Amino acid sequence: MPVARRLLNSGRAAVWRRFPFTLILKKAVEKVVKTTLTLKIDPGSKFTGMALLEGNKVIWMLEIEHRGSLISEKLQKRSQRRRARRTKNLRYRKPGNPNKKKPKDWLAPSLMHRVETTMTWVKRLIRFCPVQSISMELVRFDTQLIQNPEISGTEYQQGELAGYELKEYLLEKWGRTCAYCGKKNTPLEVEHIYPKSKGGSDRVSNLTVACTKCNQLKSNQDVKEFFNTKTRIIKANRNPSQIIFKRCTTRLILRGGNCSIL
Repeated sequence: MPVARRLLNSGRAAVWRRFPFTLILKKAVEKVVKTTLTLKIDPGSKFTGMALLEGNKVIWMLEIEHRGSLISEKLQKRSQRRRARRTKNLRYRKPGNPNKKKPKDWLAPSLMHRVETTMTWVKRLIRFCPVQSISMELVRFDTQLIQNPEISGTEYQQGELAGYELKEYLLEKWGRTCAYCGKKNTPLEVEHIYPKSKGGSDRVSNLTVACTKCNQLKSNQDVKEFFNTKTRIIKANRNPSQIIFKRCTTRLILRGGNCSIL
């Protein structure tokens, strides 16, 4: 920046672009020192960072703020307006294009905006600067290693669901019985131990199988709250056949892993 200020004050250069700030020299330069730059990109869902490096020296940086959340919000509002318009007593509208099939390389508008904005700035910088190479940071979290730091070998390669589909794995894990009432030979559904609406995850350690009645009764209750409700129902009904629930709570604690409610 001090060099640019000296060139402007001396009248040897003029401002060509404000953003990105670019100067144009008023006199041709006879000898040009060849320099190669590296463009580094740090992508993110909300912000993307860019930096131009000359060797190990950073000479220029940029932070792009994405509008993905705003695009999603506007698309949702448009969908709500259209849905409301269909239910109102308005003039007849011919149906639109019946072909609603998405193309092969379709991306969500919020994600497409992020890709196109990043590509626009990359092309712009390549045009103005002698960029020789581009490197992008790719960050991936190994959740399996975070959960079990001692995992290694074939156990690490195969993972928790090796040889199983999700529901079949859960059925084997819980003995093909309802985790809440212990019923057998009944249709079972995949159920979140800690509900997603209260911060529960989709990991296998937070999933179990339950019959339709228990699944609907639990709804989005926390597992501790559901156990207290179930216990009150048992005391009120005095039904000996439901005492199996007391054994079921211990079984759920032992097999669920993350579901410790003691």
